[in-house]
Amino acid sequence: MQVTTTPSIEGKRITRYCGVVAGEAILGANLFKDLFAGIRDLVGGRSAAYERELERAREIALEEMQQRAQAVGANAVVGVDLDYEVLGQNNSMLMVSASGTAVVVD
Repeated sequence: MQVTTTPSIEGKRITRYCGVVAGEAILGANLFKDLFAGIRDLVGGRSAAYERELERAREIALEEMQQRAQAVGANAVVGVDLDYEVLGQNNSMLMVSASGTAVVVD
């Protein structure tokens, strides 16, 4: 399935709009990751643990969005938007949402 942030796919013609589809992923960060990220923040550098969690959440949200698009008969999703949010007490959860327009292209 083709997925793009643009409103169209070059060389393809949209023949049917199937509606807006979305996928979400909410992941909790455990205490050890929080501890090591805090230490990394004190000494500088990037937090590989959080980067992996962020990538995992993004993949889950995009996959869920594609499954919903397929369920309504689409073979592509255009105009995809990714949003990131920190939730929960002490910002202990990460939410990634992906949304776009499910379409049929030929």
